[in-house]
Amino acid sequence: MKFGIDRLLEDAALRRPLAGKRVALLAHPASVTQDLTHSLDALASLADISFSAAFGPQHGLRGDKQDNMIESIDFIDPALGIPVFSLYGEVRLPTDAMMDTFDVLLVDLQDLGCRIYTFITTLRYVLEAAAARQKTVWILDRPNPAGRPVEGLALRQGWESFVGAGPMPMRHGLTMGELAHWFINKLALDVDCQVITMEGWQPEVAPGYGWPLGERAWINPSPNAPNLWMTRCYAGTVMLEGTTLSEGRGTTRPLELFGAPDIAAKALIKTMRDLAPQWLAGCRLRECWFEPTFHKHAGKLCAGVQIHVEDTAYHHAAFRPWRLQALAFKGLRLQQPDYPLWRDFPYEYEHDRLAIDVINGSTLLREWVDDVQAMPEDLEAITCVDERAWQEERVAFLLY
Repeated sequence: MKFGIDRLLEDAALRRPLAGKRVALLAHPASVTQDLTHSLDALASLADISFSAAFGPQHGLRGDKQDNMIESIDFIDPALGIPVFSLYGEVRLPTDAMMDTFDVLLVDLQDLGCRIYTFITTLRYVLEAAAARQKTVWILDRPNPAGRPVEGLALRQGWESFVGAGPMPMRHGLTMGELAHWFINKLALDVDCQVITMEGWQPEVAPGYGWPLGERAWINPSPNAPNLWMTRCYAGTVMLEGTTLSEGRGTTRPLELFGAPDIAAKALIKTMRDLAPQWLAGCRLRECWFEPTFHKHAGKLCAGVQIHVEDTAYHHAAFRPWRLQALAFKGLRLQQPDYPLWRDFPYEYEHDRLAIDVINGSTLLREWVDDVQAMPEDLEAITCVDERAWQEERVAFLLY
């Protein structure tokens, strides 16, 4: 198959509208071609494209920041001599001065298929800025590696943030190109935007179910996204960022496992199975121990649970990581009612709301966990409504 970047490089006719224009690129470390050349380098080698600027989202254009919430700075690209602007530094919305540096912005970002991933919000911001300043945007489309499944509560009105760009569920099942069209429609943007689509993407085909496994190399789009298995778990395990439990940062399997020094992992797995075995389908859970080298519980032995989605037990349609992680929180609350689960700290530029609520786009998940009378079927009832509504809404924007 071919990604949008590959088609643009191969087809001079596709590039023809860029002739004589000042071109900018928004990209990150996973913005590579089929032969693993960074998109900026590959495009800059073409005689018919003239770059005037580049942009980097969270973690940088080339990947300079390891942890969350560490800002990047602007700099001059040493090879091309063009400014590289950070959209995760002093500003997150592109300024007038930044927008004045180009005529056409190419967006080549590998997403993980999860609302919380900040590249989605950056996409929204550049589309809004382009609409306000009559700039053109091209999306060089890439696969959603989590595939088409939809899961989770939709973000509620008033809960928009840098990790919540709009009223979609945690797993949205769209590509960046499809999301661009959805944003334009939802926000009523008057912007010249086109998508350079992929060729041959088959999101329902095993074993990748969204990612062309065995055909394309996996490059970390962010430092703690090391493989496809993390991508499958991420829509659930990202919620751990709003808790005192370790999400495995400081280990070699971040966001595929969770734990803490003071939990009983084996008992927790049993409680989860007793409460809602149907929420654990499509994967294997394994009791494990790990010692993070940095981040939460650094240097301490943690009892934990690893979510395995890399073997024959994996069932793409049945696996529901958001429910699985919610169930882990509920099980821990029932086991240890006074456990200090929710982490109160400034999270992605939000200072007045709990991180777990910012992540979920409302207080609903946290309130369900903390209500000892609330059972899995109560969360299921409200979540299913959101999921069905999104399934219907997104149909108009599907390109594949």
